[in-house]
Amino acid sequence: MSNGDTEMADANAVSSSSKGKGKGKASDIAVAQANAAGDEDLLPWVEKYRPVTLDDLVSHRDITTTVESFIEKNRLPHLLFYGPPGTGKTSTILAMARKIYGDNWRNNVLELNASDERGIEVVREQVKSFASTRNVFSGNAGGGPGFKLIVLDEADAMTAAAQGALRRVIEQYTRNVRFCIICNYVNKIIQAIQSRCTRFRFNPLELDQVEERLDHVIENEGAHITQDGKEALLKLSKGDMRRALNVLQACHAAYPSIDSTAVYNCTGSPHPDDIRAMVQSMMNDEFTTAYNTVSALKAQKGMALADMVSGIYEFLDEVKVGREARVYLLDQLGGIEHRLSTGGAEKVQLTALLGAVKMSLELAAKAQGQAKAKGNGAK
Repeated sequence: MSNGDTEMADANAVSSSSKGKGKGKASDIAVAQANAAGDEDLLPWVEKYRPVTLDDLVSHRDITTTVESFIEKNRLPHLLFYGPPGTGKTSTILAMARKIYGDNWRNNVLELNASDERGIEVVREQVKSFASTRNVFSGNAGGGPGFKLIVLDEADAMTAAAQGALRRVIEQYTRNVRFCIICNYVNKIIQAIQSRCTRFRFNPLELDQVEERLDHVIENEGAHITQDGKEALLKLSKGDMRRALNVLQACHAAYPSIDSTAVYNCTGSPHPDDIRAMVQSMMNDEFTTAYNTVSALKAQKGMALADMVSGIYEFLDEVKVGREARVYLLDQLGGIEHRLSTGGAEKVQLTALLGAVKMSLELAAKAQGQAKAKGNGAK
């Protein structure tokens, strides 16, 4: 066997024996299993409808156009994709790999989920071993791009030591590989790695883009959804396509017809009508009565106080209060949410929430009285 053949065998061995557990790898395994069984209905809809090509992506056309230009000119740099979950980062990388390598793309791509394998030994062993070999059938002579891809998903979970070791590997093996780093929080990636990559931010999807993809899935799956159900689904997705498809599949399995109540029940989010009833009780009833009413509704619906705080925050747009009162209430909501996240007791924080609403009403009444007195004085 020639040295070139040995390098090719080593590269394929590293790729096939790697222990990466990235979302792309998991989806490929799931697709392969479903195809082998001849039943794609077993797949989660997130994987069943994952985009295969760059043209299938419903958003971020500016990013995909730039990436396609890199591929056509065979000048792909190291890439850093960052942004909220469910915005198409992993799907874009996998679609890009298919476009570069065709059906043989798995032999040229090493996928690692850095949340599971994030230590320095991964960089020293798997990544360095894969990066140090080169596919002899690639390059200009073989008609290929001349490099392989290493995809590090959720890289913001990597330790600082692992990122420091990766910095040198990126420089040393640029002739052989291109690194595609995916993360949610770019500030957790060290500056030395950021400066070596071309950065692209994936913003949350626009609601009309999510709706377009949902309509395609609803039609294919024969799901029955009402207009208010779709609006609730889009609202709760918050630009996260993965979340929207997961909730849609759960509702489709649990309810023959999906309305807004079904969507809120599946997600465990408080219904806007319940939030409205709570806020009206807080604003209009005496403190003890409001506390008992809110506590009873909270227990009946099984709501978490953190979800209630988020719902009240969104509902404030519909409440007419003065500027000072609104600022005060928003500040108090932020404090309550923080205390809940650090282990604060829900019963104590619920009374704090009621107190904040009552204080904001007093501030609004005081501001209104001052404005009225000022108006009378002007006359």
